[in-house]
Order: sequence, then C-alpha cells, then structure tokens
Amino acid sequence: MPEGDTLFRTAAGLRPHLVGREVTAARATRPGPQIERVVGSRVDAVESHGKNLVIRFDNGLELRTHMRMNGSWHRYRPGERWRRPPARARVVLEVPGAVAVCFDAPVVELFEQRAEPLHPSLSALGPDLLDPDWGEAEAAEAMRRLRHPARADWPIAAALLDQRAVAGIGNIWRNETLFAERVDPWAPVRELDDATLDRLIATARRLLTQSAGVAPGRTSTKVYRRAGRPCPRCGTVIRSAPLSGEVPRTTYWCPSCQGGS
Repeated sequence: MPEGDTLFRTAAGLRPHLVGREVTAARATRPGPQIERVVGSRVDAVESHGKNLVIRFDNGLELRTHMRMNGSWHRYRPGERWRRPPARARVVLEVPGAVAVCFDAPVVELFEQRAEPLHPSLSALGPDLLDPDWGEAEAAEAMRRLRHPARADWPIAAALLDQRAVAGIGNIWRNETLFAERVDPWAPVRELDDATLDRLIATARRLLTQSAGVAPGRTSTKVYRRAGRPCPRCGTVIRSAPLSGEVPRTTYWCPSCQGGS
C-alpha cells in the first residue's frame, strides 16, 4: 500500500500539469463517480492527505482516491501510450497538454467540497505527518490520539498504522521508525512513556519527509523485508511476524536492539 510519502510525491508530480487548467474531458468506470460533472471546470488543487489523494475543482467538487495496495496515478502527454491497460483505468482527466489516469484504485469518489468536514474518512484522519505546517499543536494532537484509551492495549506497531491517530505512515516507515528508536513493536501503547511516543512521532515525520524529498537527508531501510539477515546495528538476525488487523501487515524487528518475543 502506498504510504504518505508516495502520495505526497504523486500530488507534487501531478500538480504542475493539472492546477490552473480546464478539464476538457473526464470519464470513469461504472459503477463509479459522475466525473463528467467536472468537465469545463478548472483544477484548483492537487493534494495528499495521509494516504488519500484529493483533486479540487473550481465548481465546488472534489475527487478523492485511495490507492490501497495496487492503485496509482499516472500522467501522460496527449496521445502517449499508457503503461497499463485502459481497462484498469478507474478515472481519466484530460486537460490541455496532459492526461491524468488513476489505475486500479478501489476508492474513487466525487463529492461537494463543503462536505469534506463531514466525510467519514477524511474527517477522521489524524494529523498528517507530511503537513508543511506541522508544529507543536499537530505533534500534541498526534500524542493525544495515540493515548486514546481505545488504543491503550494495542501494540505500538498497530497504533502507528492507525490513520485516525496519525496520518501518512505505512508498513515500511513504521517498521523503520520503531527500529530507529529501539522500541519493541509488540509493546502496548500504555507501557510507553510520553518521551518515547514523542520520539516515535518525530522520527516517523523525519523519515517520511526525507523520503518525500521535502527535508534534507537520505532514507534507507534497515529492517523492512530483511528477515533472516543480520541487523545492521548489532548483527542479530532480524525477525518477522504477521501483525493482525483489517489489512494484515508483516512486522520486522531486531530482537536484540528492540526486544520483543
């Protein structure tokens, strides 16, 4: 599943080709949104919100897509051959000089922008780790949400994936965040002190912003998909185990650096 950094880069790549241009044609697979309603409107914004990509139009409509495991947005020149079969296109937007195609996304919806504050998914998102205006208030809100009683007994590895607590982090960077901070992925949230949660939030944001290319520094994976290989820090064999949930994920960790069974 694409993480927040991937969606941030996708929005940044589409923005110069869509924003300020009039939609000359639009189509979507059925059943699907009545995307033809945006024809003749101007694209006002292309933004990422956690793992959602949102396109806003000047007629008051808003297109939301969520990629889940296999979805992606592509941008082509008019007449250029697509890299995926047209049958896999969920929505197509044409503007002068560019064609934007969303392939394979399971969530594609069009709604009034004024309804966004009540949207069941967007309104529930926690603070976005890639928010350019991130500050003390957003960090405090992320802490408050992680400390919600409903998450007290969750393993921290699961809590970091909950987009209602903090938005944008996915399987790669939550594994890398926990490794960087030497935190046991299976430790319940209630057993971690505030200083540890503060560090996890700050490190997750640092890794995501570096990966998205909006902060200096380079990112590389130390434990993700490295089960059976030596830990780059201590040499202990890296372990992996499934993390149950709505969408199963694999957790990777060093039992020496981080603990855990």
